[in-house]
Amino acid sequence: MAGVRKKAESRLHDALAAVVTSGQAAALDSVLLVPGQGRRSQLDLWRHPPRRDPSGRSMMKALDRVSEIAALRLGEIDIAGTGVSKRRVLQLARSGMNEKAPKLARHPDSMRTATLLATLTWLETKATDDALELFDALLANELFGRAAKSADKETLKRYPRVARDAALVKSVVEVLFEAEELGEDIPLGMLWAMIEKAVGSRAKIRAAVEGLELITPPPQAGPDGAWRATVLERYNSVRGFVKMLCQSIRFGATTDAQRVLRAMEDLAQLLEVKETARVPKGYLDARKVDVQLVPSGWWQKLVFAKDRPEGTVDRNAYVFCVLELFHAGLRHRDIFALTSERFCDPRAKLLSGPAWEAAKGPALGALLLPESPDALLAEQAEDLDAAWRATAGGMVTNTDITVDTGGRLHLGKDEALIERPSLLDLRSRLSGMIPQVDLSEQILEVMAWQPAFEASFTAVSGARTRLADLHVSVAALLTAHALNVGLSPVIGEVAALTAGRLAHVDQHYLRPETNAAANTVLIDAQAGLTLPQAWGGGMVAAVDGMRFLVPVRTIDARPNPKYFHRKKGVTWLNMISDQSVGLSGKVVSGTPKDTLHFVDLVISPDSGQRPEVLVTDQGSYSDIVFGLVTLLGFDYRPVLADLPDAKLWRINGGADYGALDKAARGRIDVGKIRRHWPDILRVVASVHTREVSAHDVIRILQRDGRPTDLGEALAHYGRIFKTLHVLTFVDDPQYRREMKGMRNLQEGRHALARHIFHGRKGELHRAYREGQEDQLGALGLVLNCVTLWNTVYLDRALETLRAQGHPIAEEDVARLSAYLRRHINVHGHYSFQLPDLGGSWRAFRDPEGSDAGNGADQG
Repeated sequence: MAGVRKKAESRLHDALAAVVTSGQAAALDSVLLVPGQGRRSQLDLWRHPPRRDPSGRSMMKALDRVSEIAALRLGEIDIAGTGVSKRRVLQLARSGMNEKAPKLARHPDSMRTATLLATLTWLETKATDDALELFDALLANELFGRAAKSADKETLKRYPRVARDAALVKSVVEVLFEAEELGEDIPLGMLWAMIEKAVGSRAKIRAAVEGLELITPPPQAGPDGAWRATVLERYNSVRGFVKMLCQSIRFGATTDAQRVLRAMEDLAQLLEVKETARVPKGYLDARKVDVQLVPSGWWQKLVFAKDRPEGTVDRNAYVFCVLELFHAGLRHRDIFALTSERFCDPRAKLLSGPAWEAAKGPALGALLLPESPDALLAEQAEDLDAAWRATAGGMVTNTDITVDTGGRLHLGKDEALIERPSLLDLRSRLSGMIPQVDLSEQILEVMAWQPAFEASFTAVSGARTRLADLHVSVAALLTAHALNVGLSPVIGEVAALTAGRLAHVDQHYLRPETNAAANTVLIDAQAGLTLPQAWGGGMVAAVDGMRFLVPVRTIDARPNPKYFHRKKGVTWLNMISDQSVGLSGKVVSGTPKDTLHFVDLVISPDSGQRPEVLVTDQGSYSDIVFGLVTLLGFDYRPVLADLPDAKLWRINGGADYGALDKAARGRIDVGKIRRHWPDILRVVASVHTREVSAHDVIRILQRDGRPTDLGEALAHYGRIFKTLHVLTFVDDPQYRREMKGMRNLQEGRHALARHIFHGRKGELHRAYREGQEDQLGALGLVLNCVTLWNTVYLDRALETLRAQGHPIAEEDVARLSAYLRRHINVHGHYSFQLPDLGGSWRAFRDPEGSDAGNGADQG
């Protein structure tokens, strides 16, 4: 097998090296050299992005990095024509990213060339993503965000004067109303005399009007745009990189956004024009800018300022106007980078042509979707009509549902489930029986139960490991990362725990792919136990996010005063099943709406079996998401943040739904769904086959907060199931109880995660997204190790109690938690040597003894 693997690797290297010319190979080899008087090779310098604080200087360094890598012109090499899969190229690139330059230089020619080609091709994409991520953070947070805060502060400072000016103008208007009683022919002089007697001189009135004019929004502009005047003072922050952006990164745009992209590309030349008598410093020639691009409102007022020289526009205002339009287009992917992964064109990834024809049958068959929607829509119309009538009929006996005069639904509060004395006693006994254990030993014990868990951690090169006691090193690293305590407490004298060995294993063996493979082992092991069957069948899942403060400087964290106060943080979105095990996780910057990310999480769980029912919080809810998730084959059940404000919809416009007739105030356009059905199928199949991410699809289905025509059609389809969900929610207490149970289960897991992730005050100190994903991926793995260990010992404790004749009700067993934590030691110096159990299990404690603790641990 080793020989076969070596031959396959040789064929891979030869295939990639064959498409590289001798000149390109020499250029690739040159990146392994140390430039000038430096100490690091050019490849090492490119591997690490510039400082991660969003600033104009960092942005220029990031663009320089992109330009230097792009100068190798690797995009001209046809890697796709070699027949090598993207997965193999990516695997080779990861190997090159982890190897030191001297070691790469010692590789055979074909191997070295192939590895450098894959590495630098991937590195160009990553450098572009890093630069655009920095651009997004700089504009959204440092420039526009700070300008908005500054404008709010200025508004507060001006409030006393504004109040005085408004009171004076109010007095003038009152005089005018009084003068109206004297007749229409009152002389102007008399009118002014009355005004001056009441409020003072004309100069005082003129000053008040000018003061109010400063804060008055221009026509067709909202009052929240005053920050645009403040941001103009930060022109020096963007002056340098504005000229470089479109020169360093190649962009494309949709038809609607072409004009914005051209204006952005023209800025470099416009800003190089020297000052003339006609166009003085701080202004641009109005003939050379796209004046029609400037939107009405604040930008019109600022770009075409009253005091500007004739034939010019304000330079700072025009630059920031174009930057805001460009930034908005980039975020919606109407403008996209041609060499990028996170900022690419999602439309190009949608299935089309022969690829769509080949994938259509299998994808639609797997999703049970017909090519013609007529029969499906007719069936759903009947289901929706029946649900309206059933809920309206149930209101005769269900007095918890009421409808106000505006047609808004109201629901009474559900009674809390009573915890029976037998349940409290069972929890207390189990909490007292379960053995006390160090977290590190829990991980090692689970590894001993599941040999495939250790085998999941393979080297990044794909070669078979020769490391002895790899499981000890992996357990130590998982412990250090999950507890957030660093490597010092887990370093030991044995070979598997030395600092060098742990650093090597961390770099070459722990990564998202190995974490996912190991998690699959834990998920399958949990599903095979008896106790989880009492909790659920594994087909119901919940998605929610944990917030982590990131106190280090990084662009991969974003501000949110509600969660992070004045600092920044990230969100760890994670999905669990009703059997208490974590199915997958994803790290996103800041606290974005879960809508953009949770769909990608649920269609790619670590285990092979996808859940059927999804419970989420209100942050994931939208009509488009309802349609997309339902078409992907899930029963979507988001928590309703404000039931009375939920708009409900009908298909049958002539139906009378009795007491609920006013509530059914929205009309679903079935014709729009039917017209766009082919495009809807293509989008859904593209997400299902993972050709495009769901969050990118949701971006292109909306523009400036409004759905496109296709997005509107998908939203109409989603409204069918949103309405069915709301009607079932208000009519079925068991439906609500199951949703509440999954939400409580998720909160219990998050509480256990907080207990484990205790080091450094529970803050995440990783500056790069890859490091954040690695550490929180390790936390997810350890949470599942603890869950599996607890479940095994709870199951055995229940068997012991039954054997002793203790009465146990099945309904009590169903309400037990796998997230017990009082028996787990997470503090101190950690041991990575399992005690000799003689091939047996750890002994249970005496639940009546003094060492059992006080009270029940509910998780």
